[in-house]
Amino acid sequence: MISREIWMLAGTAATLGFVHTLIGPDHYLPFIVIGRARNWAVRKTLLVSFLAGLGHILSSVILGFVGIALGIAVARLEGVESARGEIAAWLLIGFGLAYFLWGMRRAWRSKPHTHPHLHDHENAQPHAHGPDQGVHDPGQENVHRHAHAHTHELAQHAHPHGEAPNKANVTPWVLFTIFVFGPCEPLIPLVMYPAARHSTAGVVLVASAFGLVTIATMLVIIAAASFGASFVRLGKLERYSHALAGAMIFISGLSVRFLGL
Repeated sequence: MISREIWMLAGTAATLGFVHTLIGPDHYLPFIVIGRARNWAVRKTLLVSFLAGLGHILSSVILGFVGIALGIAVARLEGVESARGEIAAWLLIGFGLAYFLWGMRRAWRSKPHTHPHLHDHENAQPHAHGPDQGVHDPGQENVHRHAHAHTHELAQHAHPHGEAPNKANVTPWVLFTIFVFGPCEPLIPLVMYPAARHSTAGVVLVASAFGLVTIATMLVIIAAASFGASFVRLGKLERYSHALAGAMIFISGLSVRFLGL
């Protein structure tokens, strides 16, 4: 029998999960901008977000259960969570900066340019256009130039300026790793420890309420924003989409580290 106090704690946990996610741009902004820059389908963006959110929740829940089982003081666990938070913030800052620099390099390499092509026809011989027109050099008509940009990540042909096709995409794993380090600060001291005074079932219920609402809030925000972003056209700035994504992730990391969001 679950007591009234546990249901109240579960409601508190759900509210904290919603607010905690909503005011933390690191919970959704990286997935929105990366999905837009890499042209992920909304389904893929949501799958990556769900797995990262699950790792985010489970890491704190497991830590909380270990602390409760070993009788570790709340203050000590809060210190561990704080350290994890700093690590996650710096990882987000570093990832955003690295992705920005990579995006700028990619944008520069995909700058529109021209290539001359020489067509060596077998029967290209000097020929006359008339008795008074002289001889025409066929070499000039066999050279043409075309302008293009190297913007496709999954190019189907080899090109000296392009990236290697089928190159493994580590971005989702980087986001997952950062989220595993990221703590759910209010979960352990505000809801898990009070619930532990009643029963193990109460702790599970409270942690589940927090986790489900956190992930659901993430997915709703990301789905809505990703759908809207799919209609945004940057025009000539499109080749800077990766750099812009990196800059926004970098700013998100700074806001978490120095503004406590």
